[in-house]
Amino acid sequence: MTHDSPPHDSRPDAAAAEVGAMELFGLKVFTLGGFGEIRTGDDLAALIAEAAQSRLIDGDIVAVTSKIVSKAEGRLVAATDREQAITDETVRVVASRTHPGGVTRIVENRQGLVMAAAGVDTSNAPDGVVLLLPVDPDASARAICAALREHTALRLGVVITDTAGRPWREGQTDIAIGAAGLAVLDDLRGTVDASGRRLDVTVAAVADEIAGAADLVKGKTSGNPVAVVRGLGRLVGELDSVGARALQRPSSTDMFRLGTNEAYADGYAEGYAAGFAAGRITDELR
Repeated sequence: MTHDSPPHDSRPDAAAAEVGAMELFGLKVFTLGGFGEIRTGDDLAALIAEAAQSRLIDGDIVAVTSKIVSKAEGRLVAATDREQAITDETVRVVASRTHPGGVTRIVENRQGLVMAAAGVDTSNAPDGVVLLLPVDPDASARAICAALREHTALRLGVVITDTAGRPWREGQTDIAIGAAGLAVLDDLRGTVDASGRRLDVTVAAVADEIAGAADLVKGKTSGNPVAVVRGLGRLVGELDSVGARALQRPSSTDMFRLGTNEAYADGYAEGYAAGFAAGRITDELR
């Protein structure tokens, strides 16, 4: 089943009927249906092209949920202990909090992403199995994009999406963890705003915005893992464009590299060690 924008209807309940698609200022987002259970080895590009049924046009951006990429690439691991799987995928712990439901760990994973639970997922997976993120989401996006361009003879972009929380904000949204064939950042520095003021720091994370828009129609429980974002053809470019890894802030500019408790503990330990080395803290006070 494909969800697309129905004709305009002025009835009060018309907006509710427009499930699966949205149009705003020339932007159109709609899902592609027809996907069954994805299995290891499935050709995602061929499945997407088949589901699209010639509805893709030049400049479209295809947003693919990371879960089906992981399944197609065989990133399923037998793990009765999800916590161990998270540990195995963790490069660095950012913050850890114990709560009545267990422990929440925010970590940097092998892909360089800072996420809850290292991106390890058990939803829509068989019992006793966890899904890991693609080994290299940008490479996965390039492979899908190249194959889709070959299938369709169209200039397309691909974004691989996953759900993440954000500091200072409640709730979750989808972000781009892999991308190919499009600009992931729109650098507006040096341009002027509507009032003629120069923009000196504004760099729009357009790939993340595309991922969030796609999630509005894909949803979390509707079984629609692929969406098409139309109207941003200006962002679509070469297949080897910089991928979503460019969206990861380097440690040198990361002002929030640790959680509050972790930063306090590290600072306390460093201060204590410095005080002891300087002779201000003695063995008797340790």
